[in-house]
Amino acid sequence: MRVRRGWSRSSPRPQGGAEPHRTSASPPSHPQTGAARNHPSPTARAAPSLRTTAPSEDRGEGMSPRENEDGAAEAEQQTAPTDASAPPEGEDTPRATEATPGSAPGRPEAAPESRRTRVLRLAACAVALAVAMTAGAVVMGSRDDGGVGAVASVPGTAPELLAGGNLNDSISALQGHLKAQPKDFNGWATLGVAYVEQARTNGDPSRYPQAQRALDRSLKLRPDNDPALAGRAALAAARHDFPGALRYAEDALEQNPYNERALSSRIDALVELGRYDEALKASDEADARRPGVPVFTRYAYVRELRGDVSTARRVLEQALSSATAPGDVAYVATSLGQLAWRDGEYETALKHYARALQADRTYLPALEGRARAQAANGDQAAAIRGMEEVVAGFPLPGPLVALGELYEARGAEGDKAKALDQYALVDAWTALARANGVNADLDTALAAADHGDRKSALRAAKAEWDRRETVHTADALAWALHVNGRDEEALPYARRATATGYRDATFLYHRGMIEHADGNEKEARDSLSSALELNPGFSPVGAKAARAALNELGGAK
Repeated sequence: MRVRRGWSRSSPRPQGGAEPHRTSASPPSHPQTGAARNHPSPTARAAPSLRTTAPSEDRGEGMSPRENEDGAAEAEQQTAPTDASAPPEGEDTPRATEATPGSAPGRPEAAPESRRTRVLRLAACAVALAVAMTAGAVVMGSRDDGGVGAVASVPGTAPELLAGGNLNDSISALQGHLKAQPKDFNGWATLGVAYVEQARTNGDPSRYPQAQRALDRSLKLRPDNDPALAGRAALAAARHDFPGALRYAEDALEQNPYNERALSSRIDALVELGRYDEALKASDEADARRPGVPVFTRYAYVRELRGDVSTARRVLEQALSSATAPGDVAYVATSLGQLAWRDGEYETALKHYARALQADRTYLPALEGRARAQAANGDQAAAIRGMEEVVAGFPLPGPLVALGELYEARGAEGDKAKALDQYALVDAWTALARANGVNADLDTALAAADHGDRKSALRAAKAEWDRRETVHTADALAWALHVNGRDEEALPYARRATATGYRDATFLYHRGMIEHADGNEKEARDSLSSALELNPGFSPVGAKAARAALNELGGAK
């Protein structure tokens, strides 16, 4: 392994696969799930290029006035927000606020809600979601530069445009450049990738269609250019189209075997498809070709999935010691914090999150991780304040469910209604995601199983399992079967979720509750005890249920 090699300060920051969506390459989106594992990536850097400007024949010189107008109009169109509508009537979407009859051990029954009340609640939440996303964009637009406006134009489309400063300003600069040089295929590829990262960073999937148009434009201008193909791989992964992500990554690598984004996206796609042996080989190959932060973090996660936590930690620590760019520091420190949290080392996790936030005070995964660690460490008030801050600007499913469960655990006056509002926002986000081409089944299946419509949760989990067989989809399907009273069917999936050696207290909790319901008392005690030994604060709701079940079984092993 070449993790001892250094990398350039201008190395691209890690781009995700979700989301993310690191799709499966990050800790669970919320304490009760292994769903929708977005690579918690910072604002991505553009794929490296050998030149900062395209040759004259590709940059618009000599074009007719009509051609220039068409390109400028398309660049102008990229600035317009994309409207999102609700999914078609009758679409099978898990609802986190829709109660169904029946109960399962450890899961409180949601109160019935009339259709009119639910519609009004979701309408209000959709408005709140739109306002929050707008606020998040404003927050992002003001970071690091005191609110300075975007520059009017830029001299070309070098990767450095996205390597420093503010992502929104970089996008504005690229748009201005492309109005003047609409045939710069590298510029369109860079803009497409920037939109993908903007969508991941502020939780706004309406940017994905804009990314698609920009990448399509790049490939129309220069078919098979590897930056655009790698961008398409990142976009497909963000939409949870992992077969497509793998296909585009391989296409990009055919053109340029050293494309860092493509090498990283190939690992992400293989992980998310459950092809772990191939992901291991792909991470070795990527490390040999392009050692650097994006590859190192994926190398570490593939090892962690196989139970090799010590190697994962060593690689991340080495990466952090060599990181210089603030984005790299924030990303790697957060990955170490998540690893420590999953092992129940909350003080260590908080130290890593503090370092991440020192590098980037607005880095969402570090803010979210800090709140989870504070909750697990007994500081409920700070955890709620922190998660409220995250949700106010970035209303993604994981933080929304985490905040709802923190309200439930606190149990103060009005907290139940506050929790229901968070779960309703998950529904609003799901509608927005689906309207913009994102497969949101795994993002919402466990939220619905725990907090709403269990039947639709099972349908979504089954559909996701049919698409890809991973430890996370196995866990989701096992839990969805359990809450629907089908524990005998659930148990093989729960065992499969824990079979690779991946250490996740949520998986062990789910397995233990299923074993308990299925009458396997010794196994249930072992699994529930292991969950609480590994990470006793993995969830304010789940940990309490695990302890109650253990008491019924006569105490921990």
